[in-house]
Amino acid sequence: MRNRMGDVLWGLIFIVLGVGFAGNAFHIWNFDLFFAGWWTLFIIVPCAVSIIQSGAKSGNVIGLIVGILLLLSAQDVLRGVSIGELIIPVIFVVIGLNFLFRNYQNRGIKKEAKTMYANGKVTNDLVAIFSGRKVSYQGEEFWGANATAIFGGVDLDLREAVFTEDVVIQATTVFGGIGIFLPENVSVKVNSIPIFGGVTNKTGNAAGREITVYLNATSIFGGIEVK
Repeated sequence: MRNRMGDVLWGLIFIVLGVGFAGNAFHIWNFDLFFAGWWTLFIIVPCAVSIIQSGAKSGNVIGLIVGILLLLSAQDVLRGVSIGELIIPVIFVVIGLNFLFRNYQNRGIKKEAKTMYANGKVTNDLVAIFSGRKVSYQGEEFWGANATAIFGGVDLDLREAVFTEDVVIQATTVFGGIGIFLPENVSVKVNSIPIFGGVTNKTGNAAGREITVYLNATSIFGGIEVK
Protein backbone atom coordinates (compact mmCIF):
# COMPACT_ATOMS: atom_id res chain seq x y z
CA MET A 1 0.00 0.00 0.00
CA ARG A 2 2.81 2.38 0.92
CA ASN A 3 4.66 1.65 -2.31
CA ARG A 4 1.48 2.48 -4.21
CA MET A 5 1.16 5.79 -2.35
CA GLY A 6 4.73 6.65 -3.28
CA ASP A 7 3.97 5.95 -6.95
CA VAL A 8 0.90 8.18 -6.70
CA LEU A 9 2.97 11.02 -5.23
CA TRP A 10 5.62 10.77 -7.95
CA GLY A 11 2.85 10.64 -10.56
CA LEU A 12 1.21 13.80 -9.20
CA ILE A 13 4.54 15.63 -9.15
CA PHE A 14 5.21 14.89 -12.83
CA ILE A 15 1.62 15.77 -13.78
CA VAL A 16 1.92 19.15 -12.03
CA LEU A 17 5.19 19.81 -13.86
CA GLY A 18 3.65 18.84 -17.20
CA VAL A 19 0.56 21.01 -16.69
CA GLY A 20 2.70 23.90 -15.47
CA PHE A 21 4.93 23.93 -18.54
CA ALA A 22 1.91 23.38 -20.82
CA GLY A 23 0.33 26.51 -19.33
CA ASN A 24 3.46 28.44 -20.28
CA ALA A 25 3.15 27.18 -23.87
CA PHE A 26 -0.45 28.44 -24.08
CA HIS A 27 0.46 31.70 -22.30
CA ILE A 28 -2.05 30.95 -19.54
CA TRP A 29 0.39 31.58 -16.70
CA ASN A 30 4.07 31.98 -15.99
CA PHE A 31 5.18 28.71 -14.45
CA ASP A 32 8.79 28.90 -13.24
CA LEU A 33 10.36 25.82 -11.71
CA PHE A 34 13.54 27.67 -10.81
CA PHE A 35 12.24 29.70 -7.86
CA ALA A 36 14.46 30.68 -4.94
CA GLY A 37 15.59 27.48 -3.29
CA TRP A 38 14.23 25.21 -6.04
CA TRP A 39 17.22 22.89 -5.55
CA THR A 40 15.94 21.94 -2.07
CA LEU A 41 13.22 19.89 -3.80
CA PHE A 42 15.92 17.33 -4.60
CA ILE A 43 16.13 16.82 -0.80
CA ILE A 44 12.49 17.32 0.20
CA VAL A 45 10.72 15.21 -2.44
CA PRO A 46 12.82 12.01 -2.12
CA CYS A 47 12.62 12.17 1.68
CA ALA A 48 8.84 12.67 1.58
CA VAL A 49 8.44 9.76 -0.82
CA SER A 50 10.67 7.61 1.40
CA ILE A 51 8.49 8.39 4.43
CA ILE A 52 5.36 7.40 2.52
CA GLN A 53 6.87 4.21 1.13
CA SER A 54 8.93 2.99 4.11
CA GLY A 55 7.55 4.88 7.08
CA ALA A 56 9.11 7.65 9.14
CA LYS A 57 12.70 6.81 10.00
CA SER A 58 15.39 9.02 11.45
CA GLY A 59 17.27 9.43 8.18
CA ASN A 60 14.34 10.49 5.98
CA VAL A 61 12.78 12.67 8.71
CA ILE A 62 16.06 14.53 9.26
CA GLY A 63 16.45 14.97 5.51
CA LEU A 64 12.91 16.32 5.15
CA ILE A 65 13.28 18.82 8.01
CA VAL A 66 16.67 20.00 6.79
CA GLY A 67 15.31 20.40 3.25
CA ILE A 68 12.35 22.45 4.49
CA LEU A 69 14.63 24.66 6.61
CA LEU A 70 16.88 25.28 3.62
CA LEU A 71 13.85 26.15 1.45
CA LEU A 72 12.50 28.59 4.05
CA SER A 73 15.93 30.17 4.31
CA ALA A 74 16.17 30.54 0.51
CA GLN A 75 12.70 32.12 0.52
CA ASP A 76 13.97 34.58 3.17
CA VAL A 77 11.33 33.40 5.65
CA LEU A 78 13.83 32.63 8.42
CA ARG A 79 15.51 36.00 8.59
CA GLY A 80 18.32 36.31 11.08
CA VAL A 81 18.38 32.56 11.75
CA SER A 82 21.47 30.50 10.97
CA ILE A 83 20.36 27.26 9.28
CA GLY A 84 23.73 25.70 10.01
CA GLU A 85 23.14 26.19 13.73
CA LEU A 86 19.66 24.65 13.48
CA ILE A 87 20.66 21.48 11.64
CA ILE A 88 22.62 19.96 14.53
CA PRO A 89 19.78 20.47 17.09
CA VAL A 90 17.31 18.93 14.61
CA ILE A 91 19.54 15.86 14.20
CA PHE A 92 19.87 15.38 17.96
CA VAL A 93 16.13 15.82 18.59
CA VAL A 94 15.21 13.27 15.90
CA ILE A 95 17.83 10.82 17.23
CA GLY A 96 16.41 11.27 20.75
CA LEU A 97 12.88 10.58 19.53
CA ASN A 98 14.20 7.53 17.70
CA PHE A 99 15.52 6.07 20.97
CA LEU A 100 12.29 6.90 22.83
CA PHE A 101 10.12 5.15 20.23
CA ARG A 102 12.54 2.38 19.29
CA ASN A 103 10.00 -0.36 20.13
CA TYR A 104 7.54 1.02 17.58
CA GLN A 105 10.24 1.15 14.91
CA ASN A 106 11.19 -2.50 15.30
CA ARG A 107 8.06 -3.82 13.60
CA GLY A 108 10.22 -5.69 11.09
CA ILE A 109 11.52 -8.03 13.78
CA LYS A 110 9.65 -11.30 14.14
CA LYS A 111 7.23 -11.60 17.06
CA GLU A 112 9.17 -14.50 18.58
CA ALA A 113 12.35 -12.42 18.63
CA LYS A 114 10.62 -9.54 20.38
CA THR A 115 9.27 -12.01 22.94
CA MET A 116 12.78 -13.37 23.57
CA TYR A 117 14.06 -9.87 24.14
CA ALA A 118 11.20 -9.03 26.50
CA ASN A 119 11.77 -12.22 28.51
CA GLY A 120 15.29 -11.15 29.42
CA LYS A 121 17.24 -13.68 27.36
CA VAL A 122 19.63 -10.95 26.24
CA THR A 123 22.15 -11.34 29.03
CA ASN A 124 25.39 -9.85 27.71
CA ASP A 125 26.10 -6.11 27.72
CA LEU A 126 29.11 -5.19 25.58
CA VAL A 127 29.98 -1.48 25.77
CA ALA A 128 32.93 0.39 24.28
CA ILE A 129 33.12 4.16 24.84
CA PHE A 130 36.23 5.83 23.45
CA SER A 131 37.81 2.37 23.51
CA GLY A 132 37.76 -1.06 21.92
CA ARG A 133 36.40 -4.36 23.18
CA LYS A 134 36.73 -7.89 21.82
CA VAL A 135 34.60 -10.78 23.08
CA SER A 136 34.95 -14.36 21.88
CA TYR A 137 32.76 -17.38 22.71
CA GLN A 138 34.67 -20.66 22.67
CA GLY A 139 32.23 -23.55 23.05
CA GLU A 140 29.96 -21.45 25.27
CA GLU A 141 26.20 -21.15 24.85
CA PHE A 142 25.11 -17.80 23.45
CA TRP A 143 21.75 -16.28 24.37
CA GLY A 144 22.05 -12.84 22.78
CA ALA A 145 23.72 -9.50 23.50
CA ASN A 146 23.45 -5.75 23.75
CA ALA A 147 26.44 -4.23 21.94
CA THR A 148 27.10 -0.48 22.09
CA ALA A 149 30.02 1.35 20.52
CA ILE A 150 30.32 5.10 21.11
CA PHE A 151 33.46 6.59 19.58
CA GLY A 152 34.88 3.08 19.86
CA GLY A 153 34.59 -0.45 18.55
CA VAL A 154 33.16 -3.83 19.59
CA ASP A 155 34.10 -7.19 18.05
CA LEU A 156 31.76 -10.06 18.91
CA ASP A 157 33.19 -13.39 17.74
CA LEU A 158 30.53 -16.13 17.78
CA ARG A 159 32.12 -18.53 15.30
CA GLU A 160 32.77 -21.10 18.05
CA ALA A 161 29.67 -20.30 20.11
CA VAL A 162 26.87 -22.80 20.77
CA PHE A 163 23.40 -21.83 19.51
CA THR A 164 20.46 -23.84 20.81
CA GLU A 165 17.71 -21.47 19.63
CA ASP A 166 17.13 -18.16 17.85
CA VAL A 167 18.71 -15.14 19.53
CA VAL A 168 18.53 -11.35 19.44
CA ILE A 169 21.46 -8.96 19.19
CA GLN A 170 20.80 -5.28 19.86
CA ALA A 171 23.60 -3.24 18.28
CA THR A 172 24.01 0.53 18.56
CA THR A 173 26.85 2.59 17.11
CA VAL A 174 27.45 6.31 17.57
CA PHE A 175 30.59 7.39 15.70
CA GLY A 176 31.83 3.82 16.17
CA GLY A 177 31.81 0.35 14.72
CA ILE A 178 30.64 -3.16 15.61
CA GLY A 179 31.83 -6.39 14.02
CA ILE A 180 29.81 -9.59 14.49
CA PHE A 181 31.34 -12.91 13.38
CA LEU A 182 28.91 -15.84 13.01
CA PRO A 183 29.24 -19.55 12.21
CA GLU A 184 28.10 -20.82 8.82
CA ASN A 185 25.00 -22.59 10.16
CA VAL A 186 23.37 -19.35 11.37
CA SER A 187 21.18 -17.00 9.33
CA VAL A 188 20.67 -13.30 10.02
CA LYS A 189 17.60 -11.08 9.81
CA VAL A 190 18.38 -7.37 10.11
CA ASN A 191 16.16 -4.50 11.21
CA SER A 192 18.25 -1.39 10.66
CA ILE A 193 17.81 2.25 11.60
CA PRO A 194 20.61 3.99 9.69
CA ILE A 195 21.44 7.62 10.48
CA PHE A 196 24.42 8.46 8.29
CA GLY A 197 25.58 4.88 8.85
CA GLY A 198 24.46 1.37 8.05
CA VAL A 199 24.70 -2.41 8.32
CA THR A 200 26.70 -4.68 6.02
CA ASN A 201 25.60 -8.33 6.03
CA LYS A 202 28.16 -10.65 4.46
CA THR A 203 26.74 -13.96 5.72
CA GLY A 204 25.44 -15.00 2.31
CA ASN A 205 22.52 -17.31 1.47
CA ALA A 206 20.45 -18.30 4.54
CA ALA A 207 18.73 -21.32 2.94
CA GLY A 208 18.69 -24.43 5.12
CA ARG A 209 20.01 -22.78 8.26
CA GLU A 210 18.13 -23.74 11.43
CA ILE A 211 19.22 -20.93 13.78
CA THR A 212 18.34 -17.27 13.17
CA VAL A 213 20.03 -14.23 14.68
CA TYR A 214 17.70 -11.23 14.77
CA LEU A 215 19.79 -8.06 14.62
CA ASN A 216 18.25 -4.79 15.79
CA ALA A 217 20.72 -2.20 14.54
CA THR A 218 20.93 1.55 15.05
CA SER A 219 23.86 3.20 13.27
CA ILE A 220 24.48 6.90 13.93
CA PHE A 221 27.55 8.02 11.98
CA GLY A 222 28.84 4.47 12.40
CA GLY A 223 28.78 1.01 10.89
CA ILE A 224 27.88 -2.57 11.79
CA GLU A 225 29.37 -5.47 9.87
CA VAL A 226 28.09 -9.05 10.06
CA LYS A 227 30.18 -11.83 8.56
